[in-house]
Amino acid sequence: MHSLRFAAAAVLLTGLATPAVAQDTAPPSPVTVSGSVTLATDYRLRGVSQSDKDGAIQGGLTIAHDSGFYVGAWGSNLSGWGTFGGSNMELDLIGGYKHKLADNATLDVGLTWYMYPGGASKTDYAEPYVKLSGTTGPATLTASAFYAPRQQALGKWYRTGADAAAGVYTDAGDKQDNLYLTGDGAFAIAGTPLTAKAHIGHSWGNDGLGPNATSAAPTGDYWDWSLGADATYKTLTLNVSYVDTDITRRRAAYLQPSFSRGQDGTGSIADGTIVASLTAAF
Repeated sequence: MHSLRFAAAAVLLTGLATPAVAQDTAPPSPVTVSGSVTLATDYRLRGVSQSDKDGAIQGGLTIAHDSGFYVGAWGSNLSGWGTFGGSNMELDLIGGYKHKLADNATLDVGLTWYMYPGGASKTDYAEPYVKLSGTTGPATLTASAFYAPRQQALGKWYRTGADAAAGVYTDAGDKQDNLYLTGDGAFAIAGTPLTAKAHIGHSWGNDGLGPNATSAAPTGDYWDWSLGADATYKTLTLNVSYVDTDITRRRAAYLQPSFSRGQDGTGSIADGTIVASLTAAF
């Protein structure tokens, strides 16, 4: 009799415990949220300073679904050439889709909307992109194409920097497109927190200035590249890179005074330089 009572009690306790276990093992959320904050000595966009060769504070947030779709936002302070008619901030809105082609290959397709809150009119523009990444051992290689279709923000409104300084439009309302192709490599060094990085890119766009005396592709077409390394500790990453372009001061002279620090007409904001950044991820 005692054994029957014990067995009945055990069955009852097991039945009561089972729902609690089921509640404790709820499936993971299909949505993940990630972000980062960065302090950088300069904000270089495709090799050209957007912060007048001064420091930048940057941050981003991404919401991703396990289906592959994601949305995000990224921002940075601006100065000088990068202000696009008065804005002191760049805000990028991003949406896209990632698809695994294989265990070591990923296709990423999306669109970035470049916004300059507080800037002059006709500054914002859209740029679709496609990225193909592959990993083999400690190496990751990425080939990317960014194509911005014809838009006023990318047009050739001024032939020269002198026209822009005088406020004389060469072709108001002009629309142009812009193409940027890149190759990036990363190599994790075994037994260390270091990852070596390399980048090369080429831009094709208009060879004048847009409605706000700027251009997404200064001099029309040019190369940019960088070599550097990441050092990672938990959620912190320190990057030090040498960044440069093939835009010589002679080639960019007709863009002056816009294409210089302080827009004083001297020097170049595409000179080679060392850029350091510290990023905290969350």
